[in-house]
Amino acid sequence: MTERSEFLWYIPNEVQGGHRGDPTVAGHNSLETLTEHALALEEHGWGGALIGAGWGRPDTFTVATALTARTKTFQPLIAIRPGYWRPANFASAAATLDHLSGGRVKINIVSGQDNLAAYGDSEGNQAHRYGRTKEFMRLVRRLWTETDVTFEGEHFHVAGSTVEPRIQLQGARRHPKLYFGGASDAAEKVAATEADVQLFWGEPREGVADRIARLKALSRDLDRDLPPLEFGLRITTLVRDTTAQAWADAEAKVEAMKERTRVDEHRRAPAVGQQRLLDLHARGDVLDDNLYTAPGRYGGGGAGTTWLVGSPDDVAASLRHYRALGITHFILSDTPYLPEIRRQGDQLLPLLRG
Repeated sequence: MTERSEFLWYIPNEVQGGHRGDPTVAGHNSLETLTEHALALEEHGWGGALIGAGWGRPDTFTVATALTARTKTFQPLIAIRPGYWRPANFASAAATLDHLSGGRVKINIVSGQDNLAAYGDSEGNQAHRYGRTKEFMRLVRRLWTETDVTFEGEHFHVAGSTVEPRIQLQGARRHPKLYFGGASDAAEKVAATEADVQLFWGEPREGVADRIARLKALSRDLDRDLPPLEFGLRITTLVRDTTAQAWADAEAKVEAMKERTRVDEHRRAPAVGQQRLLDLHARGDVLDDNLYTAPGRYGGGGAGTTWLVGSPDDVAASLRHYRALGITHFILSDTPYLPEIRRQGDQLLPLLRG
């Protein structure tokens, strides 16, 4: 893989311990514990980590700020929802953290449904959510790169707005990258025109190739006026010393999930992308070379719905295949999180950077 490939991890800022089977320990979401994860990421070759967002979880921006203050190179990929923030308020907060951290901030824009009533949001239908997200991303980028911004949209407006401190240019980097996910038609139109990086979950390579081609075509059709859209993969990677050991551990994990969860062959998900993953197991438990779909049958969701399983060489080979399709941003994880930061940082990342 080339030097421009990016490798991030995932830090679970959760109220309850035991996320995706991670051992529950005292102080699992304390600053000391989360800092230990961030420092381990620095030590073992990772660029940083995604920090997820959701109502009823610790505030993502606050966690990211605290971890950035305790690290030197750690780059937080901060998940935020336009329904929680106004664009100018967010642009100012992110610009401040970017200034204080020396340009380490990355942003993941999330538009999926959440507990709208709990935080006073009223724009829950898909057309409103994605229309608002499109405006949010366009306006935030303008506030980071222009001064005296005036904007009048359906969802947001500002007049004569200048954000301070200004984002400092770092080579080709004009502002924090805006990562974005979503597989619906509405989401893809937003990605094609407004996102810097489109994130995919762990679909088979053929599906990812089709989506990349479709998004590139949409970018042309919709007259994208930004640099070319980049692509990323968010997936669970179960890595062990040998192929046999990896599959034995993967199957044991799924058996444990099976004991806790009733199989629902027809369960439906509200998000198009999540449903695409849940439907994969109908094509087989293992797709491509080592994409394990069985976790999705027993409660695995999001990035935990499918896993890449194998030895370091096996998983590196699969990730290289995705790289050949045009994926340049990789967000990996497995549990227990902290030991796997070290294992995969030491055994997997050197193969991808070699």
